[in-house]
Amino acid sequence: MSAAKDLVIGVDSSTTAVKAIAWDKQGKPVAQARSSFELVSPNPNWYEQNAEDWWTSLGSVLRSLAGQVGADRIAALCVTHQRETFVPVDEKCQPIRNAMLWVDDRSRLQVEYLEKQVGNQRIQQITGKGPSTKQSLPKIVWLQQHEPDVIRRAYKLLDVHAFLVYRLTGRWVTSTASADPMGLLDMERGDWSTELMGQLGINPQQFVEVVPPGTVLGTIQGKAAEATGLPVGTPVVAGAGDGQSAGLGANITKPGKAYLNLGTAMVSGAHSDHYVWSEYFRTLCSPVAGAFVPEEVLGGGTFTVNWFVETFGPVVDGLKLSLSPEELLEAAAAKLPPGALGLMLVPYWNGVMPPYWDPAATGITVGWTGAHRREHFYRAVLEGIAYEHRLAMDGVAKATGTPIDEYILMGGGSRSPLWCQIVADVNGTKVTRASTTEATNLGAGILAAAAAGWYPNVRNAADAMTATERSFEPQEKTHKIYDRLFKEVYVGLFPAVQKYVDRLTELTYDQESE
Repeated sequence: MSAAKDLVIGVDSSTTAVKAIAWDKQGKPVAQARSSFELVSPNPNWYEQNAEDWWTSLGSVLRSLAGQVGADRIAALCVTHQRETFVPVDEKCQPIRNAMLWVDDRSRLQVEYLEKQVGNQRIQQITGKGPSTKQSLPKIVWLQQHEPDVIRRAYKLLDVHAFLVYRLTGRWVTSTASADPMGLLDMERGDWSTELMGQLGINPQQFVEVVPPGTVLGTIQGKAAEATGLPVGTPVVAGAGDGQSAGLGANITKPGKAYLNLGTAMVSGAHSDHYVWSEYFRTLCSPVAGAFVPEEVLGGGTFTVNWFVETFGPVVDGLKLSLSPEELLEAAAAKLPPGALGLMLVPYWNGVMPPYWDPAATGITVGWTGAHRREHFYRAVLEGIAYEHRLAMDGVAKATGTPIDEYILMGGGSRSPLWCQIVADVNGTKVTRASTTEATNLGAGILAAAAAGWYPNVRNAADAMTATERSFEPQEKTHKIYDRLFKEVYVGLFPAVQKYVDRLTELTYDQESE
């Protein structure tokens, strides 16, 4: 007698590893496995991966889960993944070159080309995305210009989800919420933009069918069953990119709440039942079919915090301390008043997407005096990222017409009570920690659970499978201080020096490239 199918699997194929978690009906992790892979950098700021490593790692983690919990307990499987990354493949889904990653920065000139050929405003109106080297579109143009033989030979250009789905099911298909970060989807139509492809000489036949997230795409086939250890016939459910999936894992399925992922990148998104677009955010397809996610992305989230700690943090050789360098800085910074004694930071350590869409942007720090120490800079980093978050999310609230009453926090940065309180005070909004550190993977599990029939729909599944922990309320006096700093200084700071920052980057970038 076979066991009840009481588990679903969420798979997160991220930039560094594949992680699979078996979830029960209450959203509790029962078992998990992880397999990492290499990132290749053939030139400065170029980042690639061997897509076969995604598949090898997926097989490894699924076999591990099957061994831990029993393969016959799995009701369905769903994949979430690193966004914008894509790989050209042949008719048998064999890669014909390395995948080009979202973090790859080689296509700056192609971003300028797209502005001349189509126009950034028109591109954002169609796709919801402003000009950025992070998306697939400028990299596809780069391939057209620098590796035309790859484009000629490619049968399909696949996002990570599409690649793994084909290997599992044998179907050329992906979800709208996985395809749209590539920057070629007509968001209102929910299909590839023939207008953009026509203007840019891109062949629509090189792209797979798109369906709504939560759709059962097919089932695991013979060779995939051997590779993964899961039974033939196990349903595979259409997923979403990792950012949108994290929002689902935080139960952001209705207007009025937003998620804030304080991870390597800082990502924040709300829910909208209708399509909106603005320079203040980028718009993605929601894991809730037919809805949308207005989203902010800042490349320097905990990346910037970690950079500071590793580069300038306290070092005490030969002593065993009960606190880490981060904890020492946190304790010292918590004693400082809001505003870090006049030190303000614009956190563009990895460029900026919304609202300026400027790949040449770099970080700015102003207000230095001899009174400033490490802890002042540390607090200025936390405050600067919180200011930037408010800048974008104020734009989201205006565009959607719905104020955001609460942010659900996740990611490594959410472990910092100081940072959580700063976010609440800067925004004047309650913030609450998600109960799981695996919200991205849980989002995939929720889609699988709904498709397996455990719940009537995705919203019901999210209600049943998510939970929250500690909340931080904004302090009125502190919020008033931050509100003036934000409106009277921060908002105008980058625009005032943008042309000089861009020129500095242009001169030094060109010098490095020669």
